Amino acid sequence: MKIIYDLGANNGDDIPYYLLRADKVVAVEANPALCNKIEQKFAKEISEERLAVVASVVTTAKEHRESVKFYLHRSNHVLSQFPKPDDLQDFDEVNLPSTSLKELFDQYGLPYYLKIDIENYDQEILRELFALDVFPVYLSAESHEPAVIAEMILAQKYTGFKLVEGFSVARKYKDMDVDGVSVSLTHHSAGPFGEDIEGPWFSKTDFLMLLGIEGMGWKDIHATTNSNPKDFIESEKILFLYRKILVRTCWFMLRRMNLFYKRIFRRK
Repeated sequence: MKIIYDLGANNGDDIPYYLLRADKVVAVEANPALCNKIEQKFAKEISEERLAVVASVVTTAKEHRESVKFYLHRSNHVLSQFPKPDDLQDFDEVNLPSTSLKELFDQYGLPYYLKIDIENYDQEILRELFALDVFPVYLSAESHEPAVIAEMILAQKYTGFKLVEGFSVARKYKDMDVDGVSVSLTHHSAGPFGEDIEGPWFSKTDFLMLLGIEGMGWKDIHATTNSNPKDFIESEKILFLYRKILVRTCWFMLRRMNLFYKRIFRRK
């Protein structure tokens, strides 16, 4: 049985796609208002037990309590978070129920794909996941911090990696064919996973080089335990092109700077 966990389900933008790729989807969202929207929108799938909506804050076992403090952003719900923000002026502090990964897995089963998109708390959940000795075939997390990829690599289980640019999801994966069904992913969608992501899987070394070129930011790092070493031949070709573009760009910028300084010195 394929189970997809959507940690940080937000308003459920990814759920229609996940339902096509899994036998069951477990959507976990802290914001009660967003949970209500999901439950209203997917009442049929919930009644068929193909979708479970868990209205809770996902925490580590250490921080798990019956009720925890959560910070709802006043103007942009995608920025709501469990860790206390440095600046509280844009947040409302509320008390919400919490759940741990172990509780979720005990109730619904182990994940085939686990999506982690919980602001400023991805690293802690990754560490908790691996401490439970659970390694989903497919896994993704936001890449705002280098610690995210570090946790995946240190787990020693993931052999292939891909990068999904958040800003390009709605354009790149519009009218995506999923087993004969057309699916359009939205602006705030996490995007596809696994083999639905365009391009080959990268090895650890090549992926780190790719991240060095692309940089961190609004991107999701995807990992798999199921990559084929033959994929890496193609990924090395792509990286070669990246390096070539980077070298040419640097050369062009240095040349422009050289011309700029020459003009300054001539004026003097």
